[in-house]
Amino acid sequence: MVTEAHVSDCQRQAARMPERAFVLPRQQSLLLPAVLNPFVHNAKLTKTEKIKCALLGVFLVPVRTIGLLIVVMVTWPVAVIATFMHPVKGAMKPLTGWRRFLCQKVLARLGRLFFYCMGFRVTVKGQRASSEDAPILAVAPHSGFFDAIVCLVAELPSTVSRLENLAMPVFGRFLRCLQPVLVSRVDPNSRKNTILEIERRATSGGLWPQVLIFPEGTCTNRSCLITFKQGAFIPGVPVQPVLLRYPNKLDTVTWTWQGPKSKTLLLQTLCQPYTDVEVEFLPPYIPSENEKATPAVFGHAVRDVMAKALGVPVTDHTYEDCRLMISAGELTLPMEAGLVEFTKISRKLNLKWDNIQKVLESFAAIARSGKGGRIGIEEFSSFLKIPVSPPLRELFSLFDRDNDGTIDFREYVIGVTVLCKPANTEETIQMAFQLFDMDDDQRITQEEFSSVLRSSLGVADLDVSKLFSEIDVDKSGFINYEEFKAYADAHPEYGKLFTTYLELQRYQALQEAELTLTSSSNHPHHDSTSDKKED
Repeated sequence: MVTEAHVSDCQRQAARMPERAFVLPRQQSLLLPAVLNPFVHNAKLTKTEKIKCALLGVFLVPVRTIGLLIVVMVTWPVAVIATFMHPVKGAMKPLTGWRRFLCQKVLARLGRLFFYCMGFRVTVKGQRASSEDAPILAVAPHSGFFDAIVCLVAELPSTVSRLENLAMPVFGRFLRCLQPVLVSRVDPNSRKNTILEIERRATSGGLWPQVLIFPEGTCTNRSCLITFKQGAFIPGVPVQPVLLRYPNKLDTVTWTWQGPKSKTLLLQTLCQPYTDVEVEFLPPYIPSENEKATPAVFGHAVRDVMAKALGVPVTDHTYEDCRLMISAGELTLPMEAGLVEFTKISRKLNLKWDNIQKVLESFAAIARSGKGGRIGIEEFSSFLKIPVSPPLRELFSLFDRDNDGTIDFREYVIGVTVLCKPANTEETIQMAFQLFDMDDDQRITQEEFSSVLRSSLGVADLDVSKLFSEIDVDKSGFINYEEFKAYADAHPEYGKLFTTYLELQRYQALQEAELTLTSSSNHPHHDSTSDKKED
């Protein structure tokens, strides 16, 4: 009797809740991106391609290697002379006079000869603007180390590079010729100083060479343009978009987070008869006053122009998605499971990197037993330690945004943030505690806990000992409100599960009431006749 009274009380509480449609409208802004994974490159050569590479490689690789060594031997002394006794750190000044001539004319041509020896055929479209008209060159898409060829086409502009790269043999000396904006991993003020240095050079009125930046900040497979970092757009000066294309039948240049290693790509490239690359300079983009004041808007506008010219979509992936991919791999999930479109998710849901990283750890705890880094209804049920039931199915369907019967990490992040945490209020937790506390003694015994769950979920032989034990932290044999609330706060899925149960109870009650009214309205004459006979 006590249990039935509490279930009836639960139904009365449900009746006070607002009605909702069971098929929820999805926010268009949170739908799946046009490209699910821009960081993967599946480069599997056919048997014919492998044979062709082997036959050509026997001749091409030795000849090209000798040619590359000769070019390096000629180029390195020129680089040493051009940068001799010229500071690379501290209060730097732009190269002038004969030093600039050696870098922009001699070294740039030797560099193009270096790529020619590797088999690259370069096509240049458009006209490069002067450093006065466009102090910054924004290059995209960025898909690998061969993209460095754009620096040679642009006559060695300044770039952004890590400080430790200057210490690399041979390459470090070549890098000095670019007078890069240096980034230090150990300096906490490095990011701020980098932005200030880019701004200083960009507003020098042409004294410094142009600054060349890959605004995507990481390598992709060129299937889309991901989020542009704001560094190139903070100065608020005109930016010239530069497009890179590799119109080759066999792609041996794309170096992404999931794909062939750099040595494999280099060897495959050397084995090709030639590798085509197109560098296209679009007209400089002059920002409006609003775009000057808002670098993110400026960056989006430039990206849209470049994406339209390339004929590819844009997505809100960013380097942080790559970090999440690595974390997913460390948690024994498929790497692509970590992709969430970090820029969009963090902005829309007001989440930081640490927040999403913690959610990923929770997701991994559920998804490890599933397949492909996804959660099925059985894994969801096992995680919550309750059987599959109508409330659980309804909650699962709320998470499953694409209705494919599984929950991926992106859906889980949205579900926990948008559905569960708002539902997990103090009022909801108190209401749930009162429902379980059948004798109003401010504590829940295992019998009360099991009795209410059996009735609400419709399972006669439900075993809740594991779930009860987890909530009962002090092992006192009963759950007080502090323990109940602490567990609910740590597992917001239960808050949404409880409100979903109340909504289903209310929906069922409304359906029964509607059936009763319909039945009564279908037999009015029968009731009237009966009344007359009684009279």
